[in-house]
Amino acid sequence: MKIQNKILQDSFGRQHTYLRISLTELCNLRCTYCMPAEGIQLSPRSHIMNYDEVFEIAKTFVDHGVTKIRLTGGEPLVRRDADVILKKLSTLPVELSITSNAVIIDRFIDVLKECNIKNINVSLDSLDAEKFKEITRRNDFEKVYKNIMLLIDEGFNVKLNAVLINGFNDNEIIDFIEFTKELPICVRFIEFMPFDGNKWDKAKMVSYAQVMEYVNSNYDDSKVIRMQDAPNDTSKNYKIEGYKGSFAIISSVTNPFCDSCNRIRLTANGRLKNCLFSSSESDLLTVLREGKSIEPIIQKAVQSKLKVRGGMDTMEKLEQPDLHGKNRSMIAIGG
Repeated sequence: MKIQNKILQDSFGRQHTYLRISLTELCNLRCTYCMPAEGIQLSPRSHIMNYDEVFEIAKTFVDHGVTKIRLTGGEPLVRRDADVILKKLSTLPVELSITSNAVIIDRFIDVLKECNIKNINVSLDSLDAEKFKEITRRNDFEKVYKNIMLLIDEGFNVKLNAVLINGFNDNEIIDFIEFTKELPICVRFIEFMPFDGNKWDKAKMVSYAQVMEYVNSNYDDSKVIRMQDAPNDTSKNYKIEGYKGSFAIISSVTNPFCDSCNRIRLTANGRLKNCLFSSSESDLLTVLREGKSIEPIIQKAVQSKLKVRGGMDTMEKLEQPDLHGKNRSMIAIGG
């Protein structure tokens, strides 16, 4: 029986029903937009949530109205007890999903099915093996490609997340769309976002409008179908007529979807972030370990959520390093 109050509703009336939980700050790739070249200072192991704490915090959110949980990282599957966490969370009345780089996901096919996980997001920023190696600093393209095909063959709903970087992989936009011709997948193009250590600047970004310029230059207008977006969807969804799959654009920078945001994030060290762009965090884990209720902390964090992008409501503010530099690196937040 759910607890009936509105601690997950913010001051703008947005109800938060989607919790993203980072299981680890560790990753087996080193993507340039996610992790600084010099790495990050990892949280001490004792500061990371154990599986019981992940479950207890998640259950509190579910009791207050969360209906969807997505597990992220780092790479969530490199955590040694990832299977235990998956199984525990699968007992909650939520839609459980996961974001992975797919390097080792083949080892978890049976567990994912056992936990009724159907939706899997895979990070893949290039269809070219050399570019993949350059951006991930690892040589795992063939393994990832093979595992994407395995997931499709095993009946999972697969979305590919591609962060677009001007002058690097923007010339692959059409290649990615053509990837959906014979495969029932959704390729999602993500605007490059500013985080600590990723050397963001506006010139590196490929905007929603620029993606559509590529699309309109390569496909007849009558063949480009604008699909119905799901409620609270972060992406604008399209498909090419006759193609088995689809493509979408997540335009967090140029066309933010903050008005309908229903997401809240829990970092691997038990801190609540009310917005991906926000530098403020609320410590749930310490309070939990002290045996106190985390609900007042959750409510205060949700109530303090700003209207747009953690307060960076203009492009001018986004371009100020002293603002986005206060945020964590993406790998320490959770995708």
